[in-house]
Amino acid sequence: MASCTEVLSATFPALDGELFQYIESILEHPDDFDTSDDIYDAIADMLFEVDSEKSEDEVRDLCDQMMDLLKDDGGGEKVNGHQAHRRVLDAPVHLGALAENMKETGQKTQSIWLVKKEKESQVDKRKLEKADAKIKQKQDRKAEKETYAPKVDLASLMDSASASQQSNRKTDRMESAGTNKTKDIRIDNFDIAFGEKVLLTGADINLSFGRRFGLVGRNGMGKTTLLRMIANRQLWIPSHISVLHVEQEVVGDDTLATESVLECDTVRYSLLKEEKEITAQLNESNRSDSRLSSRLAEIYHELETIEADKAPAKASTILNGLGFDPNMQRMTTKEFSGGWRMRLALARALFSKPDLLLLDEPTNMLDMKAIIWLENYLQAWPTTILVVSHDRSFLNSICTDIVHLHSKRLDSYKGDYEHFVKTRTEKLKNQMREFEAQKQYRDHIQVFIDRFRYNANRASQVQSKLKLLEKLPELKPIEKESETVLKFPETESLNPPILQLDEVDFKYPGQERWIFKNVCVFAAMESRICIVGENGAGKTTLLKILLGELETVNGLRQCHRNLRIGYFSQHHVDQLDMNLTCVGLMASRFPGHNSEHYRGMLGKFGVSGDLALQPVVSLSGGQKSRVAFAVMCAMNPNFFILDEPTNHLDMETIEALGNAINKFNGGVILVSHDERLIRVICKELWVCSNGTVKSLEGGFDEYKKIVEAELALS
Repeated sequence: MASCTEVLSATFPALDGELFQYIESILEHPDDFDTSDDIYDAIADMLFEVDSEKSEDEVRDLCDQMMDLLKDDGGGEKVNGHQAHRRVLDAPVHLGALAENMKETGQKTQSIWLVKKEKESQVDKRKLEKADAKIKQKQDRKAEKETYAPKVDLASLMDSASASQQSNRKTDRMESAGTNKTKDIRIDNFDIAFGEKVLLTGADINLSFGRRFGLVGRNGMGKTTLLRMIANRQLWIPSHISVLHVEQEVVGDDTLATESVLECDTVRYSLLKEEKEITAQLNESNRSDSRLSSRLAEIYHELETIEADKAPAKASTILNGLGFDPNMQRMTTKEFSGGWRMRLALARALFSKPDLLLLDEPTNMLDMKAIIWLENYLQAWPTTILVVSHDRSFLNSICTDIVHLHSKRLDSYKGDYEHFVKTRTEKLKNQMREFEAQKQYRDHIQVFIDRFRYNANRASQVQSKLKLLEKLPELKPIEKESETVLKFPETESLNPPILQLDEVDFKYPGQERWIFKNVCVFAAMESRICIVGENGAGKTTLLKILLGELETVNGLRQCHRNLRIGYFSQHHVDQLDMNLTCVGLMASRFPGHNSEHYRGMLGKFGVSGDLALQPVVSLSGGQKSRVAFAVMCAMNPNFFILDEPTNHLDMETIEALGNAINKFNGGVILVSHDERLIRVICKELWVCSNGTVKSLEGGFDEYKKIVEAELALS
C-alpha cells in the first residue's frame, strides 16, 4: 500500500522540498488525528497555497486517503504504510520500578512512558520558520480581505448608482414648448448600474395614468434603486407630473400628527398662511384696504374651491385607517417611534395625492387591520401607483398590472399577481417548446450538411442549407431563475413541557395600564403558532416574556432546561455590523473557524459566491435578512421565535422560509401579517387583544372576518 508521502506527491507534484518536509513531519504523529477533518485543518491551507486550482473536495479526498493509511479498521496504526501493533498488558505495571530496574540492569528502554532521546529533526529550522511566516502572512491577508471591507455609508452607495437613457426628440420639443400635458409616463431604452453591477440594460417601462402597477423581482435585482431613480428624476419624467416616494420616515419635531399630514397640501397651506398674514395687517391698521380685502376674498374663494374645510376630516380619516387613534393624532411627531413615523409618511402621501405615487414595501409597518384598510383605500386611488411589495395578497388586491424585473430587463403583464404567475408560467412553457423545436430543426439541417459536405453533387444544396442556418434567429436557452432554498439546522427532540406561561400578569414598571392579565399559553416541539393582533396590542411584549427578557409581575414562565431559542426580531437586520463583509460578520460573531465554514453557514440561506464577500451595507433588505437568519441559526437553536421575519424578503424566499419551517423539527412561534406564510405553516393562531391572549378556532380565515367586521363598523 502506498504511503502518505507518496499519495501527497502524486496529488501535489509541485509541492516544494521545505513545505513537503514540513507536512511530512506533521504526518509522523498519527495520534494527533482522530478524523480526516483534523488532517484537513492541519494541512489544507498550505496545499491551497501550492495549487489554488484544487477544489475543496479534492483536498478532502486526499485527507480521507491519508486517514485510511494512518489508521486501519482494527485500530492498529500505520505510519507511512508500516503497521504499528498495539500491545495489551497482562497486569498493571509500576513504571517507576520498571525504569529503575532497567537502569540497574543497563537495558535499553523501548517504552513510550520512559525517557528516551528524541530523534533529531532533519528539517532546516531557519527554512521552516521562513515557510511558516510566509504561510501565516498569506493567511492573514486572505482573512483580512474576507473580513473587512472599505468603510462606506448608504449615502455614498446610493451615489454610486447611475442611470443612462436615450432621449426622444419629439418629447424633448414638447417639453421645452410646454405642450406636453399627458399624465402617462414612458421611459424607453434606459440602463441602471449600481457601482460596477449592471441592474438594467435596454429596459422600457410604460406607466399609464390611473393604473396601479406592482413591481416584483428577486432580492438584489434593483427594485428599490429603480424607484429612487424615478423619484429623483434621474430617469426622465415630464416636469408637470408630481412624484412622491414614501421612503424616509417623518422627522420628529413639535408638529402634531394631524398638522404634519395637512402640511402636505402645499396649496392649502400657503393660502391659509397668506390669509393669516393679511388678516393680521388689516387688524393692525384698523382701516380698510381695498387691495388687501380683494386678495382676501380671492383666497377665500380658492380655499372653497379646493374644499379646504374638509381637509382636517380627510386627514383624520387616513390617520385613523393607519392605526392612529384620536389621542395619537394629537401627539407630536417626535413622540412616535420609527415605525409609526413611517406610517405618518404614508399618511402624508395618501393625503397629498401626487400624479405618481411610489411605495416601497408599504405593508411592512402595518398590522392586518391597517393592511386591509390600505387595500380598500388604494383600490379607489385616482392617479398612478408603482408599488414594490412581496405581499402576494396585497398585490392581488390593488394591482391592475405587474412589472417583472429579471435578467436585467422589465416585462409588463396585465392583471393582478396571480394572473401574472399563470401568464408567465405559460409563457415560459411556450418559449421552451419553441426553443426545443428550433433546436430540433437546426440539428436536422446540420445532419444534412455534415453528411453531404464533401459531396460535389450536393454542394449547391449544402450551401443553401448553410445560408438557411445563418438566417435563423439566434438560439437562446430559456433563462430560469434559480430555486431559493433555506435550510434550518437539525435538532434533537425534547420532551414536554417545552415553553409555557401560567396565569401571567404583566405591565411595564411605572405604568398603570396592564398589558396582559391571566395569560395561559404553552408551546411544544411540534408547535407552529402565529401571533396576530393590532399594533400596540402587545405581540412583541409577549415574545419577550416567552424569551425571558421581561419579568412577569404575577404568574410563572416555565421552559425546558435544554431549550435553545433562536430569536429573529424586527430590528435584527439593523443590529448587523454594516462595515463588515458577510463572512467577516460571521467570523466576528463565531470565531475559531476557517472562511469555508462561514461560507457554508451563509450558503444555507442563499448568501454565496461573491455576495458573501460584499459589505453588509451594500446588500438589499432581503439579503440582509438572510444574513441575519444565518447568524441566528449558527447558535443551533431548537426553537424559533420570529418577529415579522418576512419584511424585505422576496416571494420566492418567503415560500422557501415556509418550506424550511415545515421541515424544521423544532417548535416555532411567529408574529407575521403575511397571509400566505400564515396559511402555509400555521397550525394554531393566538390573538392578542384587550390584555389577553386567546387561541382562535377557525384559524386565519376566522380572524380576517373579525377584522373586516371591525372595519365595517368603524
